[in-house]
Amino acid sequence: MGKYQRHLFVCINEREAEDARGCCAAKGASEIRDAFKSEIAARGLKGKVRANKAGCLDTCEFGPSVVVYPEGIWYCVKNKADVVEVVEKHLEGGEIVERLLIPRTWAKG
Repeated sequence: MGKYQRHLFVCINEREAEDARGCCAAKGASEIRDAFKSEIAARGLKGKVRANKAGCLDTCEFGPSVVVYPEGIWYCVKNKADVVEVVEKHLEGGEIVERLLIPRTWAKG
């Protein structure tokens, strides 16, 4: 395995205001990423878990969108409480946070 046990990608994509899907940037994605970075550091996970900015993950209608690898789990994380729950339950405890999962219907072609 590489340096990190888990890698989070937080969509910070920007779309035109008229786009019906919205965009993660307008929904506070940068603040969500900052909250993940702070929570990861506060819990001593820095160096084990990394939170990165991502371009479009094509799920902005559900956003702010966050994907956790290596599991490939897709979350809609809307606030600091959601961040804390993902870090505590998923990153530390290995438990998927079901209530924050992005519906898999978007992946069907």
